[in-house]
Amino acid sequence: MSADQTGGGFVDRRQVARRFSRVAQDYGNGDFLAREVDQRMLERLDYVKLAPQRILDLGCSRGRSFDQLSQRYPEAQMIGLDLSLPMLQAGQVPRPAWQRWLGLGKSVPARVVADALHLPVQSRSTAIIWSNLLLHWLDDPLPALAEAHRVLEVGGLLMFSTLGPDTLKELRAVFADGYAHTQRFTDMHDLGDMLIECGFSDPVMDMEVITLTYDDLDALFGDLRAAGSSCAMKARRHGLTGRGRLAAVREGYEALRRDGKLPATFEIIYGHAWKPEARQIADGRAVIHVDWPRKG
Repeated sequence: MSADQTGGGFVDRRQVARRFSRVAQDYGNGDFLAREVDQRMLERLDYVKLAPQRILDLGCSRGRSFDQLSQRYPEAQMIGLDLSLPMLQAGQVPRPAWQRWLGLGKSVPARVVADALHLPVQSRSTAIIWSNLLLHWLDDPLPALAEAHRVLEVGGLLMFSTLGPDTLKELRAVFADGYAHTQRFTDMHDLGDMLIECGFSDPVMDMEVITLTYDDLDALFGDLRAAGSSCAMKARRHGLTGRGRLAAVREGYEALRRDGKLPATFEIIYGHAWKPEARQIADGRAVIHVDWPRKG
C-alpha cells in the first residue's frame, strides 16, 4: 500500500480495493454502466489518428476494454493496471495449452497491480493511456494526471472518463445527515485546468447525464454494491444506519418517483489531451526551438 492509502486524505483507498476485490468474480453482472461509458469512449477514438506501440489501461478492472482496443490497434502491446489483484485475476482467460506450446494466438495483455499515483512504467514509454471511471476514486486527480503525463511519449494521448458532481445527487439529498454517502466528484472545468497544469495540450472536455431508473431504493443499492461503487470516503458512516433514519431516507426518495420509477443521476465527464514536446528541461530552463537558415 502507498502512503496515500494509509495516511491522510478524504478517500479510504483500502476500502476502495476491498470493495472491488469483493465483487471481482461477479463484476460482469454489475459493470453495465462502466461498459456503456467505455463504449462511448471507444467511439471517440474514431477521430484519433495514432498507431500506438503500447497502450496502458489505467484502472482496467477485469480488462473488458482490452478486446476492442486490441481490435482497433492490433500491433499495440496492452498493459492493464489496477489496485485490486482479484479483479485482475478474475479477468484472465488462459490460452489453450496447444496454442501456448506452438506460440499461436493473440499476445496476452500484461496485468499489473499498481497505484495510479505511482505507475511502475518508464517515462515516455506509452502512446495511449486509457482510463475509464477511475479518477473519482482518488483524493485528488492531479497526481494521477501528472503520472500519466510522465509515462506518455511525446505526441501521446490520454483519454479518460470519470463521474461529475451531479452523480447520485438524489442520494445525497435524501440522506443529508452529515456523513458522506457518495464519492467526492471533481468538476469538469477543474479537470481541464489540471490537465493544463500537468503540461498537457489541447484538452477537450465534455459531459453528459445518464439517468438510471429503479423500482425501489434497494435495487439502486444492489447495483452500487455489485459494481463495487458504494461510498469509500473516510467520512462515510461506519456503522449501520438506524431503522428510523433509513425509513426517512426511503420516504424522501419516494418523493422523487416519476412515471413509477426512482431516478439515479450519473454525470459522466469525458476528457482527452495530448502530450506536447517539453518546453522546459528538468532544471526549469526553457527549451527554445530555432530554425537556422540553410546555406546555399
